[in-house]
Amino acid sequence: MHTRQALPAVLPVTCCLDGDDAVVLCTAAPSEPVRAVDGTVVAFEADEVDAAAHSGWSVVVTGPATVVTDPVEHERLARKGPRSWVTSPRQVFVRIGPERVTGRELVGGSILHGVDLTP
Repeated sequence: MHTRQALPAVLPVTCCLDGDDAVVLCTAAPSEPVRAVDGTVVAFEADEVDAAAHSGWSVVVTGPATVVTDPVEHERLARKGPRSWVTSPRQVFVRIGPERVTGRELVGGSILHGVDLTP
């Protein structure tokens, strides 16, 4: 999530975790996320829902977003990072440094916060 004309804007993106400390997005060079988020604080949400089981989870990462400009880092992410679903002659990677990570899990209609579900 970023802002567009001072209003919240949410766009789907391809992503991956880069080690233990960042979320990396991949998008086309001329896309809105690249123009809008570089150097700003953003919120990124990943989730999964199983409607039949009334269960799912959601994680929100909030932190500064920066466009990856280092050529070596860009090449590494081009080989091992997320792949954009949109064909583009030039792809851009955006790294979100987590300053705040929150989440929740819904299991069988009950909300669980910080509960270990391992047997």
